[in-house]
Amino acid sequence: MFIHKINEDLALKLIQPHDAQRVFALTELSRENLRTWLPWLDTTTKLQDTQQFIQFCLKGFSENTSLTTVILFKGEIVGVVGFNRINWANKTAYIGYWLGTGYEGNGIMTNAVHALTDYAFLELQLDKVEIRAASGNKKSRSIAERLHFTMEGCIRQAEWLYDHYVDHIVYGMLAEEWDS
Repeated sequence: MFIHKINEDLALKLIQPHDAQRVFALTELSRENLRTWLPWLDTTTKLQDTQQFIQFCLKGFSENTSLTTVILFKGEIVGVVGFNRINWANKTAYIGYWLGTGYEGNGIMTNAVHALTDYAFLELQLDKVEIRAASGNKKSRSIAERLHFTMEGCIRQAEWLYDHYVDHIVYGMLAEEWDS
C-alpha cells in the first residue's frame, strides 16, 4: 500500500474502502465550500457514492493511470490529493485536490502537493506535473503559485459548474525546474 510520510504531523495514504465513512463525512461537512469550485458535489449525496469513487480510484491505481490519496493530519483524514490522471506516453501527471473546511491555512495542502510533485519527479520519473484551477479559485491557484509552478495559460469555459462555465488556469512544473 502507498503511504508517504511528509513530516511528523502529515502523511499521504492510498485511499482505501475503509476510508469511505470519513471521506464522506468530511465531504458533508465541507459541502458548501467545496461546491463553489468542484463539480461532483451534487452527485455525491450518500456514502455509497463515496464508496464507488474509492473503487474507481483503486481501479486507476491498479492500472497505473492514477493515484488518489487521503491526507492524514495528526492521523485524521482532512482531505484528498492525487494524480487524477497519469499520462505515461507523455510522462505527465495532473494533480487534483480538496481540503476539508476548517483545515485551511495550516500549510497542509501546500505540503501535500509539494510531496506529490516530489514523488512524480523522483520516484515516477515523470517530466511534467500540471495543476488546473478555476480562474476565480484563489486558494487553489495559490498552491501552484506558492510552489513556483509556471502559469501556462487559460482554457476558456473549461468546466461546467452546475449553472455556469468557469475558465481554468493551467500551471505546469517541469522536472528540470523542480527544486525539491
